[in-house]
Amino acid sequence: MRKGVMRPGHVQIRVLDIEEAVKHYVDLIGLIETDRDEQGRVYLKGWTEVDKYSVVLREADEPGMDFMGFKCVDEATIDSLAEDVRKLGIEVKEIPAGDLKDCGRRMQFVAPTGHTFELYATKEQTGKWGVSNVNPEAWPRDLKGMKATRFDHCLLYGDDLEGNLELFETLGFGLAEQVLDPDNNRVALFLTASMKAHDVAFIKHAEKGKFHHASFYLDTWENVLRAADLISMTNTSLDIGPTRHGLTHGQTIYFFDPSGNRNEVFCGGDYYYPDHEPTTWKAEDLGKAIFYHDRQLNERFLSVLT
Repeated sequence: MRKGVMRPGHVQIRVLDIEEAVKHYVDLIGLIETDRDEQGRVYLKGWTEVDKYSVVLREADEPGMDFMGFKCVDEATIDSLAEDVRKLGIEVKEIPAGDLKDCGRRMQFVAPTGHTFELYATKEQTGKWGVSNVNPEAWPRDLKGMKATRFDHCLLYGDDLEGNLELFETLGFGLAEQVLDPDNNRVALFLTASMKAHDVAFIKHAEKGKFHHASFYLDTWENVLRAADLISMTNTSLDIGPTRHGLTHGQTIYFFDPSGNRNEVFCGGDYYYPDHEPTTWKAEDLGKAIFYHDRQLNERFLSVLT
């Protein structure tokens, strides 16, 4: 593992009705709208994030994820990592600065699982929302809904997990957790560029390019329970929870946006250092690995994808 990729920087999510989606992500999840562009895309952020946005909503005919971007330490790093990706036989194209509002150039490529990722180093920084960078207060008083602090990770479904593992290890990610089938084939990967339990994760699936969920971080278990109350108060479609994961040990709840994209809010979770051996779960125990309390899988969790 090496330095270069700092963190998940943004995700662009397709939604069927932009204003309905904005209401969900702002009023319920508690993200802050920071801008819109000429294409009609809406830019959002969690209140602790220093960059201008981490979520981009785009109105489209079908839901899902357009791409996920990772922020790197500098412009030279994205050139170097793009060259490393090309050496794997993966085409990389440069997206010019300004294609995403107030974002620098991006190096974009399609992973072996069919998902589009990109690397970038420059984005306008607007600072944490509602608190000063000098003698900051504990939190802004005008936060809405679940008061999500940040965009944390995505879970994605696709076929070529070994190809993705090679790609992300080339980018400097570590394998924090994995699920192995009885023949010791990997059927799930949890990858991190940081000390977090995961920055992106993949589960084996026959179809390429499927989006399972985007996840947002909350501070405490009590906040997750409050999120569950808000889901019921707003008659939002619930997937499962509140519960705990075995994988990563995060405390979690899953629900759907109005377009059918799955969201997660969670707290807690394990930490990772590069000298840690990957935590391994057995596929026959996947129910307990994913839903530690119920110890069995919710069919929607496996089959509802966008």
